[in-house]
Amino acid sequence: MSDVETSGIGTGSGPSPSRRNLLRGVAGAAGLAAVSGGLLTACSSSDSSDKKSGGSGGTASVAGSTVTFGSNYSDPAAKTAFAALTTAATTSSKVKVTVNTVDHNTFQDNITSYLQGTPDDLFTWFAGYRMQYFAAQGLAQPLDDVWEKIGGNFGPAAKQLSTGLDGHQYLVPLYNYPWVVFYNKSEFAKRHYTVPTTWDEYVTLAKKMKTDGLIPIAFADKDGWPALGTFDILNMRINGYDYHMKLMSHKIPWTDAGVATVFQHWAELLPYTQSGANGRIWQDAAKTLEAKQAGMMFQGTNQVAAQYVTDKANLDDLDFFTFPTVNPKWGQDYMDAPTDGFMLSKKAKNTDAAKAILEYIGTGPAEAEYLKTDQWDVGLANGLQVPTYNAIQKKSVAEIGKCKAVAQFMDRDADPAMAKAMISIIQKFIDDPSTGNIASLQKSAEQQAKAIYTS
Repeated sequence: MSDVETSGIGTGSGPSPSRRNLLRGVAGAAGLAAVSGGLLTACSSSDSSDKKSGGSGGTASVAGSTVTFGSNYSDPAAKTAFAALTTAATTSSKVKVTVNTVDHNTFQDNITSYLQGTPDDLFTWFAGYRMQYFAAQGLAQPLDDVWEKIGGNFGPAAKQLSTGLDGHQYLVPLYNYPWVVFYNKSEFAKRHYTVPTTWDEYVTLAKKMKTDGLIPIAFADKDGWPALGTFDILNMRINGYDYHMKLMSHKIPWTDAGVATVFQHWAELLPYTQSGANGRIWQDAAKTLEAKQAGMMFQGTNQVAAQYVTDKANLDDLDFFTFPTVNPKWGQDYMDAPTDGFMLSKKAKNTDAAKAILEYIGTGPAEAEYLKTDQWDVGLANGLQVPTYNAIQKKSVAEIGKCKAVAQFMDRDADPAMAKAMISIIQKFIDDPSTGNIASLQKSAEQQAKAIYTS
């Protein structure tokens, strides 16, 4: 059985190593992930050298031993789903799992010092650049031998997102989820609202909601990261995916006119966005939508749908639409659809047993087990059959599958130091979206980017 307990991960943020050559190839890796369940299946073609695995291959030698698992799955719904997964992993591998759960934001803020100190054997983390960053720092162990057994279970996009810049695999993916605009079907039906597909329709609907006494768009940014998603989607809708990735790698300056256009559109939307966002956590914004005090909310299914489950709100009433078209050149071709998974600490004390756990997790049955409880994410394994998928999950698979490319979210696509800088800059923008302040904030962002990307 899995023992779910709580322990600290350290209080220091640790040094932020230089990005240096880590940028090479990252944009291509992130761009490959254009599906989830359906996405990765749609573009899947197994390596002939990869072998399918129904579970751990080292069961005989590791049975009865214990591994520790550092987890950022701190929200109640996600914590329950993760406990079900680790319990199933123990049943399959005979390896006991002790889960050390830490608040999501605390885990992320202290991840460097955690990995440099006395980390757990395994830890929850993110695909793409955020994985590559710590792999390049020598803080994680390669998982090529694990991928020899599980590789046939995933398509090339999932494998690429799990691959470091040295060509070795460092992550076993579990799921991804889209960032979309949520609403309550009953509220739209009662008020005769129509789902917008263009920017003008979106703003017009927001104005109508405000006239009707609703908060048009529920919004919170006390945690800092939620607003990064709004920047991402506006950037991809206005400037396209390639521009977004180049900006994240500082191949385009933050003073560029395209960035100004993003902030200008956002400023147009702010009067219809829930006020006081910098003092509100996203869970409270979601509750506003649940209570039908707000008409819409742009965030991930991993948050909004999960919060409905936690609050025992009417999940069947929840629906979403992809963010409307702003620039017809790009339409609705792109979105943020972050991929989450698991890594092996360089300082792991029980490597063989930890790999046995990962070999189980990297299978369709493991994903299906996790998703029995998870009613908001979608799995990544080829041909995954999940009878428990609800309407939100089925729609997520379909909408992610329509994308020409997906991003991994600003705090995963950019240097961590730059993402942290943008959290502060965007919060200042939310407080003052004037044209003069936008120009000043762009200059600040560029100054910090030059220091971060050239150090």
